[in-house]
Amino acid sequence: MFLLRRTETRSTAMSHAAHSAPDEQPLISMGFLLRTMAVIAVLAVLTVAISIGGRWFGRHISLAGNTDSTADITLAIGRDTVKFPENAIRFPSQRHDGAAERVDLYLAWPEMQGYGKENHIRFDDIGQSSGLIFLQLTQSTMSRDMSGRLEPIYSHLLEGPAEPFRDGLTLHRLRADAGYGDEVLLTAPVKGGPDYVVRCILPSAPDKAASGDCQRDIKVGRDLSVLYRFSSSHLNDWEHIDAAIRIFVEARLMNRSATSP
Repeated sequence: MFLLRRTETRSTAMSHAAHSAPDEQPLISMGFLLRTMAVIAVLAVLTVAISIGGRWFGRHISLAGNTDSTADITLAIGRDTVKFPENAIRFPSQRHDGAAERVDLYLAWPEMQGYGKENHIRFDDIGQSSGLIFLQLTQSTMSRDMSGRLEPIYSHLLEGPAEPFRDGLTLHRLRADAGYGDEVLLTAPVKGGPDYVVRCILPSAPDKAASGDCQRDIKVGRDLSVLYRFSSSHLNDWEHIDAAIRIFVEARLMNRSATSP
């Protein structure tokens, strides 16, 4: 009997030990803690990355291809070398130093400045783009600019009498078969130089003027052709615009000594 009780007592003690063993294990294992800490660290890194990336992405979406950087870009176009600020160069693909067939610029008028915080609305809002002037610089392929082509070319494409326009300009209509569509030719005498000549698609009403419905080209430097477009709503400033563009480009020529007078 005594042996039986001892056996039962030992069996009961072993049973209690077996049931109490799991209770002695920690509630949270070290492996679980390490995994949890790793997940938290990854989430923290992702949060920072999303925050930084979101700001970067948001900024680039708002710029929509524009830049407010004023770092100089040096370009060799034909026999001329020019230097323009990045924010004046219209297309991102052209914002690098080196040789180029052409460069496209856009400038706020009348400040003659590229994209910036103060004037960004004129670049971002198409409804206000009439406040911009668009330029395209290439190596000249013709010996004469638009003023020089008046007599040898344009004069043979006109029809009907010349009509007084406004702001010292005279309107000439182009023949339907001349290939210029709805464009008209506007001219004005310039003291000490050839006549001013510009082609425009005149709007039906002043408030319907487009951002680049007038265009003209001039020669600058050794061999640069500067084609520029502006809104017909600025025709009253035609003389100032022409002078400002010439000054803007000439001031950024690396070979200024070769600039035509």
